[in-house]
Amino acid sequence: MASTTCLHALLILTLQLCFLSNSQAAKHSHSSSTSRSGRHHHHSSSSSAFPNPKLHQAYIALQAWKKVIYSDPYNFTTNWVGPSVCNYKGIYCAAPPYDHTIKVVASIDLNGGDIAGFLPEELGLLTDLALFHLNSNRFCGIIPQKISNLSLLYELDISNNRFVGPFPHVVLNLPTLNYLDIRYNEFEGPLPSELFSKKLDAIFVNNNRFTNVIPPNFGVNSASVLVIANNNFGGCLPPSIAKLADTLEELLLINTSLSGCLPPEVGYLYKLTVLDVSYNNLVGPIPYSLAGLAKLEQLNLAHNMMSGVVPDGVCCLPNLANFTFSYNFFCEEEGICKNLSSKGVAFDDRRNCLPDKPLQRSNKVCQPVLEHPVECFEQHCNSSGVGGGSGAFASISSAMPVAAPLLSPSNAPSYT
Repeated sequence: MASTTCLHALLILTLQLCFLSNSQAAKHSHSSSTSRSGRHHHHSSSSSAFPNPKLHQAYIALQAWKKVIYSDPYNFTTNWVGPSVCNYKGIYCAAPPYDHTIKVVASIDLNGGDIAGFLPEELGLLTDLALFHLNSNRFCGIIPQKISNLSLLYELDISNNRFVGPFPHVVLNLPTLNYLDIRYNEFEGPLPSELFSKKLDAIFVNNNRFTNVIPPNFGVNSASVLVIANNNFGGCLPPSIAKLADTLEELLLINTSLSGCLPPEVGYLYKLTVLDVSYNNLVGPIPYSLAGLAKLEQLNLAHNMMSGVVPDGVCCLPNLANFTFSYNFFCEEEGICKNLSSKGVAFDDRRNCLPDKPLQRSNKVCQPVLEHPVECFEQHCNSSGVGGGSGAFASISSAMPVAAPLLSPSNAPSYT
């Protein structure tokens, strides 16, 4: 009971902080939504049954939503009956910044409900919503356009559902959005460049069906976490990634069909703790600039076509705990790289071209690669494969194993 009370108190505190940080937007939302409230009529409860018009609007929205929920195995919405919406399971109320004498619906948390249905346009009536969490359900269809009315929305998590269609551009119209998680759905097509122009702290778009290339303005936002793994982008990692130097802490680009060389600008990300570019088509050497990532804890370069020397400067990083560079074509390890276990670093150097190391590639496979070193300054990016690489890499790429998908959000360990 004590832990439940503390959790509820923490949630209310989080909501109040979200409200306070967006008070100016709240005033606008209040005035616009009040004018809208007069155009909506109650369905089964008189407006006089509600403490304020905002809760009446919430009732209309939640009842409309309940009607398009087809399966609710854990009975999340069973008690969504009557005007006391603040007592509905998964619905949390708090005082908005523009009026501390009332309560409004400030948060929805239906995570792990296994609920099937879709999202109705009436959800746009919840104009004071700050947190919207629907992780691990079976919601399908597209994201309704009326979601753009949620001018105070701070966190949107619709991950691990069955949403479809192109990237939901409506989220780009949410002025106070800080956290976006749309992973493990069926979104497809290109990522809009506008996504990386928004001031978002965390972006999770992994495990969808996004294609095309990573937008060239990839690094112009202020994110601390970027996860775009398990999509089919192709092309190179844009040098603009350097613009995230003051904020980015975790960058996961697993299995995104990246090609070309890893740009030296990655080494400018001095706050980085996690860098994972495994299961791609990257070629060339490890940029020595990575030796400047003093906070780096996890580095995964596995299952690419990189070659050259594993530099001592990277192996000596003070916080490095796990370094995986297996299934590449590295031919030499400098200094401490030859014995990372003595430094307490977990490592995997299998299936390279390292002399006197076990479980390496055969000389027949390694020799063509070693005879045609990749010059990164000659590389030219494209969206269909390795840009400017030698024929030796092209012939080997077909034998590279396919990446396993990341764990679903309900099972995956948190990186944050």
